[in-house]
Amino acid sequence: MARAARSRDGRELVFDSWGDPQGHPVFLLHGTPGSHQGPRPRSMVLYQLGIHLIAYDRPGYGGSTRKPGRQVADAATDVEAIAKHLKLDEFSVVGRSGGGPHALACAAELSDRVRSAAVLVSLAPPDAPELDWFKGMTESNVREYRNARENRDVLQSTLVQNADAMRADPMALLKDLDEEMPDVDRQVVADAGIRRMLHKNFMSGIKESADGWIDDAVAFSMPWGFDPTEITVPTLLWHGENDVFSPVEHFRWLARSIPRATVVLQPSAAHFAAVPVLPQVLGWLREQAKAGAAATTTA
Repeated sequence: MARAARSRDGRELVFDSWGDPQGHPVFLLHGTPGSHQGPRPRSMVLYQLGIHLIAYDRPGYGGSTRKPGRQVADAATDVEAIAKHLKLDEFSVVGRSGGGPHALACAAELSDRVRSAAVLVSLAPPDAPELDWFKGMTESNVREYRNARENRDVLQSTLVQNADAMRADPMALLKDLDEEMPDVDRQVVADAGIRRMLHKNFMSGIKESADGWIDDAVAFSMPWGFDPTEITVPTLLWHGENDVFSPVEHFRWLARSIPRATVVLQPSAAHFAAVPVLPQVLGWLREQAKAGAAATTTA
């Protein structure tokens, strides 16, 4: 059942958890648009993995209070607030798609508490040196992020209309994206179970407004408020080479920039392949955190 914690500045942060309460805690940062109800492994799988999975609605999504003008870096203080509420001293983070930059923020800003991090099909910062940020990106995403930089009124109008359409038809977003998806993505989202999870995710996130979606687009398009090159915790970067929503050059830039990152590039995969790979990633996070704890104890 969803609960709420308070942020440092008094906002409400709605979250939920699944799996083994005594297992290794992992924060799952949802995609865009999305919510804490986003795709995740079943509780039985989480128990088998020894994972206590926690997810929350970013500000403006679902039941979480909006924070106008938020930066990507602000996710770290919100995750820290929920961890404090749950009395968690150490944890891992994983972010998929729009959750990727926010997971990187936690890894960068909470290095004393984050024991491992994983980032799946993430964007790179918009000011990343020597990166053509829009190259290989779908026209719809290019329009959205250009409007986020240059015409916020158009961005708001467009995403409000998109959210209204999704309330009328929860699969409207996937239908709109269908023409831009590579075939491998169509095959993933054709799975009935994944479609149900995406349906629940979208509807929970934008049920009241498009505020979270708008604020995510702006946050991705402006300076993030931290430097990914300063990340020191064990970090897994996972990407599909055929991704057209977060182009592969973003992955390559992150792979070059994050010291000692573990990188996995799937040549036959695209954006939505990050959904079924999550159990494997959670196992990696647990093992890295365990190895780090053992090394600390030995030292």
